[in-house]
Amino acid sequence: MAHPNPEPLQIAVEDPVPELQFRTIHGYRRAFRIAGSGPVVLLIHGVGDNSMSWEPVHAQLARRFTVIAPDLLGHGKSDKPRADYSVAAYANGMRDLLSVLGIDRVTVVGHSLGGGVAMQFAYQFPQMVDRLMLVGAGGVTKDVNIALRFASLPVGGEALALLRLPLVLPVLQSLGRLMGPVLGSTGIGRDIPNLLRILAELPEPTASRAFTRTLRAVVDWRGQVVTMLDRCYLAEPIPVQLVWGEKDPVIPVDHAHMVHAAMPGSRLEIFPGSAHFPHHDDPARFIDLLEGFIDSTAPAEHDQETLRELLRKGSTAHAIESSDEMEARILVLGALESDERSAT
Repeated sequence: MAHPNPEPLQIAVEDPVPELQFRTIHGYRRAFRIAGSGPVVLLIHGVGDNSMSWEPVHAQLARRFTVIAPDLLGHGKSDKPRADYSVAAYANGMRDLLSVLGIDRVTVVGHSLGGGVAMQFAYQFPQMVDRLMLVGAGGVTKDVNIALRFASLPVGGEALALLRLPLVLPVLQSLGRLMGPVLGSTGIGRDIPNLLRILAELPEPTASRAFTRTLRAVVDWRGQVVTMLDRCYLAEPIPVQLVWGEKDPVIPVDHAHMVHAAMPGSRLEIFPGSAHFPHHDDPARFIDLLEGFIDSTAPAEHDQETLRELLRKGSTAHAIESSDEMEARILVLGALESDERSAT
């Protein structure tokens, strides 16, 4: 049932408090927030964001699980070197952090860019994945918000540098707060607080450079460069939950239906009225959904022979034959024919 006016999630006194910790891996400091005990849930944030993106749900999830929310390299309190910020490199970084922490298997939850990283992680390290939840995930097909396309251009990088000028950021923040009530419950209106939160991190030079490098690894002026549709069929042995905001202005909700069609056996939950941050718009519902997903599914069992047969049999085009969503099937097949896809 929809929650049209969700109440702010009340954090009980006994909820574990996520602790900010650091580990140095390959010479770079990686920040992460961790709380709780039990089966491990890995929360991966989106581009320009950080582990605080999960603050509305982290503590309550930690009542039942060990919940780890890293700051991706180049984000938050992690180091921001001149480095490889590709989706594949981020997946490697998740593997390395978990290995350092002595963790072998996780339920992976990825939001936006983090959804693409989560999918890449499952592709590269299937033996480490119990389940997969994709939240407004990037990397489905090339379609993406025009603002991100602009930001990937050279002029976009120069525009970010303007944030370092006196008064520019405060003026933008004031405009955003004024526009919030005007835009109301539209997708952009709902997302303004989170966009302002992310924008506040970008004036710092190393942060803006890392943001630009990360964005250009996955987006150019024509849209998303790295897409997952051509290998969605490989997720067949993994329990998959898809979560999308009905009014997502960044990654259109059509992408949710496409991924659902391309992943037979996946579950799909659309949050009515929600935008690009459903875990902020309705955290209580998000927590219930994630807990229910974990409780009702068995961890994936990685089998190399099964993977070998899937690769031999392959493709997503064959996998979607069982989908009931005819329109989504047509969209998937069209994207497979027209999109330029990563060969990672």
